[in-house]
Amino acid sequence: KQYDFELVKMAVPDGEKTLNAIDTLAASGAKGFVICTPDPKLGPAIMAKAKSYDLKVITVDDQFLNAKGEPMKEVPLVMMAASEIGYRQGSELFKEMTNRGWDAATTGVMAITADELDTARRRVDGSVKALEDAGFPKSQIYRVPTKTNDIPGALDAANSLLVQYPKVKQWLIVGMNDNTVLGGVRATEGQGFAAENVIGIG
Repeated sequence: KQYDFELVKMAVPDGEKTLNAIDTLAASGAKGFVICTPDPKLGPAIMAKAKSYDLKVITVDDQFLNAKGEPMKEVPLVMMAASEIGYRQGSELFKEMTNRGWDAATTGVMAITADELDTARRRVDGSVKALEDAGFPKSQIYRVPTKTNDIPGALDAANSLLVQYPKVKQWLIVGMNDNTVLGGVRATEGQGFAAENVIGIG
């Protein structure tokens, strides 16, 4: 209210819902929107739709990409320090693992990835780098892609990974956000791991 605008939150998990949301915003009298795109390649379609309604656009976290896969630098971008946040995540995971007295030889890192999203990739890469810098064995860091960046998608990805490494007794879980980490945690619960043998930081 103090800045004379109304905040409207809309979930846009895919391209169709994203473009429909822009229609809805325009119909409700919006003058612009801030978006965290589900796919950077939607940039041209989002901007074409926004221009048709004369809406201003700011993108958050991931820069739009044009048809050639190049960054659309003309669209204002606000980014978080994803690599630094990821590095802190990895450092804290290693610290907690050490506090619990885990043997690195029986510990695995489950890194749930979404590498097509720049921010997600930098977040996970930062976390993995911190673990490697702390001396965690690279060969025990396992990456698995998620189809969707939510709990069900991460749960499916994590389940597919867990069955491949039955000798791992403790898991450190890395992800781009709280939901991907929670999906990993729920997968370990479902496969019988006790809470004291799992650490996840969102």
